[in-house]
Amino acid sequence: MSGKTPTRAMIMAAGLGTRMRPLTNDRPKPLVQVRGKALIDHAIDRLVAAGVTMIVVNAHYKSDMLKAHLARRKDVEIRVSEETDEILGTGGGILKALPNFEGEPFFVHNSDSVWVEGLGHALERMKDRWDETEMDALLLMASMVTSLGFEGTGDFNMDGEGHLTRVAPLRLSPYAYPGVQIVHPRLFDHAPGASFSMNVLWDVAIERERLYGIRLDGVWIHVGTPEAVREADEFLGDLVPA
Repeated sequence: MSGKTPTRAMIMAAGLGTRMRPLTNDRPKPLVQVRGKALIDHAIDRLVAAGVTMIVVNAHYKSDMLKAHLARRKDVEIRVSEETDEILGTGGGILKALPNFEGEPFFVHNSDSVWVEGLGHALERMKDRWDETEMDALLLMASMVTSLGFEGTGDFNMDGEGHLTRVAPLRLSPYAYPGVQIVHPRLFDHAPGASFSMNVLWDVAIERERLYGIRLDGVWIHVGTPEAVREADEFLGDLVPA
């Protein structure tokens, strides 16, 4: 690790949860439960265990329910970034919340990402690998072979030094992005507007050879549909008591 160790984080929780219906008819997706615990609490618990002391959560759909739930957490400072009028996208949502991080690198964690650790702990390994002198972002990479609930064809290629590049058309990638990264605020110097995808900034970082990855040594579960919730419950039920 080179540079300041991230102690702040953002959890992306402003989606509509359309693919999760009917489970999201009466609640936002981050409050859907896996093994008796809300998805967002899985993320918060993991971040707190990694030494994070302040978390920003963006909110849109049924935000009052989400805020009431978050208010019960007393083990970490939580700030809510409202996206009341419109959803700002993965990039725009972080840009709006950027002042909370005061120029320091921070974790970003999707609220629908759950995993079982292998050797070591993924977030600790990311902190150890983080080097802000050569990186603008460090993305966790999950093996397509062991991932559950992911329906895509993979997201990036990664070389032996961890540099990430895009996958050529009609080619498959061995890695999926499980929605967890460390980001330096300077990456947002290239923000194209108020609402945009992180893919825009990642492409800039790729051009500058400053987008890196680190492999998850474990099993990632993308909990994006009711079927994936059942799959996650069954898989985790074989490992962890309810």
